Amino acid sequence: MEISKDMTMGEILSINEQLAEILLDHGMHCVGCPAHSFESLEDACSVHGINVDEVITDLNKFLND
Repeated sequence: MEISKDMTMGEILSINEQLAEILLDHGMHCVGCPAHSFESLEDACSVHGINVDEVITDLNKFLND
């Protein structure tokens, strides 16, 4: 499985709950927010001023290690 920017935060966390730590490390403190079940990773990163490509790289690196 590979993470993409159009996946919702809920979909990402359902793959592996440990991905929340990576999201938090990037400043994505919305992992517990009710909007995470329908907000895409790209949208969430945009709202928080975070580079979505860097987040995707780290999430996929974790999954592939």
